[in-house]
Amino acid sequence: MRPQRPRWPLVLGLLAIVMIIAAAYYAFTQKPAGLDGSSAGKSAPPADGKSDKQAPNVTVIIPGRTMVTNVINATGTLAARRDLPVGAVGEGGLVTRVLVEPGQWVAAGQVLAVVDRQVQAQQTNQIAAQIRVAESDARLAQNELDRSRALLSRGFVSKADIDRKTAQRDGAVARLGVVRAQFGENAARIRRLDIRAPAAGLILDRNVEPGQVVSGGGAAPLFRIAQGGAFELMAQLSEADLARVSLGYRAQITPVGATASFPGTIWQIAPIIDPQTRQGTARIALPYNRALRPGGFASVKIDSGTIQAPLLPNSAVQSDVKGNFVYIVGPDKKVARRDVLVGNSSDQGIGILSGLDGTEQVVERAAGFLNPGETVEPKRSIPAR
Repeated sequence: MRPQRPRWPLVLGLLAIVMIIAAAYYAFTQKPAGLDGSSAGKSAPPADGKSDKQAPNVTVIIPGRTMVTNVINATGTLAARRDLPVGAVGEGGLVTRVLVEPGQWVAAGQVLAVVDRQVQAQQTNQIAAQIRVAESDARLAQNELDRSRALLSRGFVSKADIDRKTAQRDGAVARLGVVRAQFGENAARIRRLDIRAPAAGLILDRNVEPGQVVSGGGAAPLFRIAQGGAFELMAQLSEADLARVSLGYRAQITPVGATASFPGTIWQIAPIIDPQTRQGTARIALPYNRALRPGGFASVKIDSGTIQAPLLPNSAVQSDVKGNFVYIVGPDKKVARRDVLVGNSSDQGIGILSGLDGTEQVVERAAGFLNPGETVEPKRSIPAR
């Protein structure tokens, strides 16, 4: 008969398993207490009742006020300062010669084109013959009057005969004056057949060729002349910019495609504003230059002097459909939008013409990621100079 093995090792093993299971159950079901005695499974609310989310840091600048050059940027169209249309002033006719080309300089009264005058030349010959006839009649009437006066003292003619001879002489002289006036009129008509420059200047356009029939007072001009070769830029400015310029202000004009700029001066400011575009015209006088072509497009920078204004870096100024604006941080550390009117942009920054007095905390950069009313932590930066 085999001896029976003791059972206590089996009992100890079972007890160990039960203890391990109990310990694991206790570990998963019990939550350790926090340092303040509260349950660590739940976060204790902040003592002040606010969210523990940290406010973002933003760089702000207090710009103050400094002297900035106020430059107005605009665009416009180049034109002749005095554009003179030239047409046929006489009765017109067949053009036989055209004597000038676009780009030529002409003097006042210079002949630009010649109209055929054969008919007028024959009329001149006819009137010249009438003048000779009238001169002969006038000489004959004067001679008869002189002889009659010589016979009056001898009693061969009466006083009435003298009066009649005097009247005949006066009539002949008057008829001579009439035909001479007709001759002068015809000569003036012939001179008007020549199409002449009304003033000295530069030929801009030519719309006539030999063989073309022209009429006096035609709708389309035959030539266009820039009087004195003076040009101008018709700059279109907003209402606000137009109010900031005056006669005599200097400007720099750059035509499209040109690398050089040309100096000009405002010589006329429009007294009205276009109700559709809300813009007005400033006319900027320019001296002649081959690079300036009337009808071309150009940009202009108008120097309207220096002013004291806040100067901000380009990164601080934002824009949307409502216009330009900046974000400022108030004493409560909340972000607020402030609409501004900007001036000239340069390497030093952008001048703020209105909207800021220079004492505000302006967000210097990253303003595009902020929203009005948001709480931030402002960090001071060095002002732009």
